[in-house]
Amino acid sequence: MRIDAADLETLQRNIVLSHAAGVGRPMPVPVVRLMMALKLGSLAQGASGVQADTVRLLEALLAKGLTPVIPCQGSVGASGDLAPLAHMSASMIGVGEIFVGDRRVPAAQALAEAGLTPVVLGAKEGLALLNGTQFSTSYALAALFEAENLFRAALVTGALSTDAARGSDAPFDPRIHQLRRHQGQIDSADALRRLMAGSAIRASHLVGDERVQDPYCLRCQPQIMGAALDILRQAAATLGTEANGVTDNPLIFPETGDALSGGNFHAEPVAFAADIIALAICEIGSLAERRIAMLVDPALSGLPAFLTPHPGLSSGFMIPQVTAAALVSENKQRAHPASVDSIPTSANQEDHVSMAAHGARRLLEMVENGCGVVGIELLAAAQGCDFHRPLATSRPLEAVRDLVRRAVPHLEDDRYFHPDLEKAIALVSSGAIVEAVGRDLLPAVEGRTLS
Repeated sequence: MRIDAADLETLQRNIVLSHAAGVGRPMPVPVVRLMMALKLGSLAQGASGVQADTVRLLEALLAKGLTPVIPCQGSVGASGDLAPLAHMSASMIGVGEIFVGDRRVPAAQALAEAGLTPVVLGAKEGLALLNGTQFSTSYALAALFEAENLFRAALVTGALSTDAARGSDAPFDPRIHQLRRHQGQIDSADALRRLMAGSAIRASHLVGDERVQDPYCLRCQPQIMGAALDILRQAAATLGTEANGVTDNPLIFPETGDALSGGNFHAEPVAFAADIIALAICEIGSLAERRIAMLVDPALSGLPAFLTPHPGLSSGFMIPQVTAAALVSENKQRAHPASVDSIPTSANQEDHVSMAAHGARRLLEMVENGCGVVGIELLAAAQGCDFHRPLATSRPLEAVRDLVRRAVPHLEDDRYFHPDLEKAIALVSSGAIVEAVGRDLLPAVEGRTLS
């Protein structure tokens, strides 16, 4: 419908208030701030038809640490992330709530305390603020940063598990991987080979070992982890492009005076990127769980059953492996593609949507599950290597074992396991494991560490 010029300000305010219909718990503050930064970058490109004061207010909110309270559910990832961006926009007109440090403050009060004036939205500005993929993209990027750390930590624990099981590093020979040509595979094999270089455990069974081949969870690490690395790199390229793009509607072209209505708000690229990140996260954890299962099985690992010096009397790592299996199964369920689902909205005007929002939002919890699995593997692999004393593993992997043993002692007899798991998972999720071996030893998603 055509709106009279006198009603344009009312229209913009109505658009914001009516679209602020999200539900669920608040978005994490760092993700909100990333979303705001992406929206700021989009508006600043000059194709959205907003006044300078609107851009300056969004910039000031970031600079002063004022974070809108935004419910995390309600977007289907098309016509923009309407509901969450509406909650962000509402705070800019003095409606809703804002986090000020740990305080949850009415928006008008928070703006006044910071010396800021709510913006009065002009023509097009409500649409410019609400349209866009910044909610979905910020969640996907935040998860990508964490997934990179998970990937690198899993390479470290995979190498440690290989030594614990007295596995071979021959499958990591660069000649094998050059023939297949996948760069992620080449990079992963190189990292695994360098992680194990100089291991006395490996040297001890170079001659006279009757085993012919290791299980796939050891032997095929470069192929599986390399494939995960390749698709994480693909997702990074997509999300980097999206983060720097303009995704609201209509778009203004001042050089010609045109206002063109299109569909840049449709988040299909983000939905696909989120789906492949989910696949990578799921497979990283799945492979790590198989290595845990291999380590606790004496028929496969050659180690004491369940990695305890007292099998039968002690359960050792029996139930941590079960926990890892539970986490992997949960991630498998969450890895179902979100992008293949579409429910028409807005009286069938918006008849195909991307579902990028929840496709991206699930990822952080999937990474958390993955860190749980890799944390359990970290303890199991360190325990397995303990049985080979006085033989040591390689220098970088010994640095990891020292880090683990400063936090969690060797498991001699059964004890309350939960605190040990929490400490190990923290070592993984914090990046401490990656730092212990050195970042330069491990491949990154973009040739450099994203996070």
